[in-house]
Amino acid sequence: MGLKKFLVLAVYLLIPLFLSPAFAQTPFYQGKTIRIIVGNSAGEAYDMYARTMALFMPKHIPGKPNIIIQNMPGAGSMIAANYVYRIAKPDGLTIGAIFPALYFDQLIGRKEVQFEWAKYAWIGTPVISEHHMYMRADSPYKTLDDVRNAKEPPKCGASGTSSTGYYMPKLLEEIFGTKFNIVTGYIGGSDIDLAVERGELICRSFTITAYFAREPFFTWRKKGFVRVLFQTSKKRDPRLPDVPTVYEFMDKYKTPESSKRLAAVVLAAGSVGRPIVGPPGMPPDKVKIFREAFTKTMHDPEYKAEAEKRRLELHPISGEELEALAKDVIDQPPDIVQKIKKLLEK
Repeated sequence: MGLKKFLVLAVYLLIPLFLSPAFAQTPFYQGKTIRIIVGNSAGEAYDMYARTMALFMPKHIPGKPNIIIQNMPGAGSMIAANYVYRIAKPDGLTIGAIFPALYFDQLIGRKEVQFEWAKYAWIGTPVISEHHMYMRADSPYKTLDDVRNAKEPPKCGASGTSSTGYYMPKLLEEIFGTKFNIVTGYIGGSDIDLAVERGELICRSFTITAYFAREPFFTWRKKGFVRVLFQTSKKRDPRLPDVPTVYEFMDKYKTPESSKRLAAVVLAAGSVGRPIVGPPGMPPDKVKIFREAFTKTMHDPEYKAEAEKRRLELHPISGEELEALAKDVIDQPPDIVQKIKKLLEK
């Protein structure tokens, strides 16, 4: 047999070997562990969403890695956001679940901010988060008008300036002339709710999703312990049919256009929802893997069933959409930046 024929025969004999599983490239994530850094305490809504996703996302990632949760609460998830941006390696093994309104802090130049909002690797959000405010039912504040006319402002709790508990009352002060006494520094929402039960606080603003997802709110609603003063959706949530929206109040109080523009920037945080992000500089192939796995997870019947069991609403938004929104909200004219700075000043 000539050398040429021998080489051709050898190639044909070896091709099946190279195509066999033994010679296939091992997926990057096989045998690895991915961390999700959650900027809230265990058991809170952000944590519940992340943990539920972590149960089902691995099967949609080539190599089926383990996914674990690491809680890093504090400062309205600023600690977690800074960690993911500055400390976590962009190797595709660390992602984060952070608050959607942290862009406020970057806009106004807070020194604590160690991130650039638009440069995160945006993976997706499982839900759009509209907000509301509850008030202890035994307080004298029955309506938003009562808050506007009160001699002593109601005392509300917040974990940090990027949390709904802080910026939502501040927005109402700016556009409606209400007054609130906002106490910051709580580790998470559960700590605020306990303070309300003890009578240290009487109000809190946060997501409607969380309000209908867990205790103590099931019991509170059953006992009539709290009432809801407003909601941020453009249309009333079917579960809160008697609660006016911020937009209804803007019409009622004849809010000027400049304040409406401010409200639009602030309320955009609801569209960011409960975002999952990666560090800047994450390789495009890893971002693609996460985005595809996120989308597949959101459509996974088993994931949907588990989310329903845990009373977690789903209205997912893709990483591409969040990336565009992140660039949009951070690009604001100086007058809006000044209004946000005034709104968030302590």
